[in-house]
Amino acid sequence: MSLDVLVIGSGPGGYVAAIRAAQLGMKVGVVEKSELGGVCLNWGCIPTKALLKSAQVFQYIKHAEDYGITVDKVNADFTAVVKRSRGVADGMSKGIQFLMKKNKIDVHTGFGKLIGKGKVEVDNNGSKTVVEAKHIILATGARERELPNLKIDKKKIIGYHEAMVLPELPASMVVVGSGAIGSEFAYFYNAMGTKVTLVEFMPNIVPNEDEDVSKTLAKEFKKQGITVMTSSSVEKVDTSGKGCKVSIKTAKGEEVIECDVVLSAVGIQTNLENIGLETMGVKTDKGKVVVDDYYQTNVPGVYAIGDIVHGPALAHVASAEGIICVEQIAGHHPEPLDYNNIPGCTYCSPEIASVGYTEAKAKEAGYDIKVGKFPFSASGKASAAGAKEGFVKVIFDAKYGEFLGAHMIGMNVTEMIAEVVAARKLETTGHEIIKTVHPHPTMSEAVMEAAAAAYDEVIHL
Repeated sequence: MSLDVLVIGSGPGGYVAAIRAAQLGMKVGVVEKSELGGVCLNWGCIPTKALLKSAQVFQYIKHAEDYGITVDKVNADFTAVVKRSRGVADGMSKGIQFLMKKNKIDVHTGFGKLIGKGKVEVDNNGSKTVVEAKHIILATGARERELPNLKIDKKKIIGYHEAMVLPELPASMVVVGSGAIGSEFAYFYNAMGTKVTLVEFMPNIVPNEDEDVSKTLAKEFKKQGITVMTSSSVEKVDTSGKGCKVSIKTAKGEEVIECDVVLSAVGIQTNLENIGLETMGVKTDKGKVVVDDYYQTNVPGVYAIGDIVHGPALAHVASAEGIICVEQIAGHHPEPLDYNNIPGCTYCSPEIASVGYTEAKAKEAGYDIKVGKFPFSASGKASAAGAKEGFVKVIFDAKYGEFLGAHMIGMNVTEMIAEVVAARKLETTGHEIIKTVHPHPTMSEAVMEAAAAAYDEVIHL
């Protein structure tokens, strides 16, 4: 029986697209070679947040005296921490299984490959079946990128997958790359008791963030005991001995650091191999599938979403793309996605959240800008919570008051950024943010205060 929509891949792009298509009355199928929910639910976003929560709780207990509480004998059971994380991931994956049944979506287990117009071959360990559909959505995601001089052996040189399930806590670790994955694991392992060195090729860690945010995170990481090396590159790793000897090229010359484990966190690579793109003549460019505003490829009836298309490789982006794609297929004419209003979050401690232009990018784009900054050291809620590090920084167009961007570092800022995303979507101005009454005492007041600072109206500075 032919389906209306068949989705290859069940990550946050694929399963969301499938559910939305089912809601719109289509007959839908999903092809998944591994666990439902993809990397995000099983080996990415969700289990890492569970690990980070354990690290945060451990840090709270270790610093309980700061809050007037005495705790005796604080120990972290690393195996139990990992076990809890896996349990959270398993629960989420089971939730997706439930949603597939609830929405009457056919799940085909195996590796999906385009073999002709409207046809996908599903290979389940050598047992092959063909599934037919009018519309096929490719949502095959990505995997960790390997550098030629940093080959992952899964024992001494590991990727994010192994970093989530190490059998024991390493005494020392070098983390290569300080994007979201590298910074989150650097924080986690340092908090659990590993001696961590974070190596970044660019001049600042979390290099995609506003420079003020990057510098603040580096300062906080150093306070926590993480060694931060910027403008540095790992040239080679000698794994012949018991541990690793990591040769790092710095501005001052070469340095060799010895450690138990090296974590490679140097980005991701799209899963485009062997899925039939060449067979169908689907166009690609620099490792990404070329699509229009509604994720249609150059081949009618074939679409692509998520990490395999141009745009930020983020779970919430893939979900939004999946919904837009199937709504267009259903004839609903959705609004194309605004890629300049996508929030980015990093869940180390302090957390980072941002959206829109950085100060440097706004100037580059030719805007005359107003910038406001409010430090959490001036926030009553932050003081009460014992989390005074960080700030909220907002950027407005001086001429029209357009909300160009926001950059936050501090406790719980990943929960605060949505206010700015919504405000920008609604074309809110700086003065409207100032006049929006925020609850007191909260961390979120800092958004209003930062906006007021941009217009020289700030009260609490």
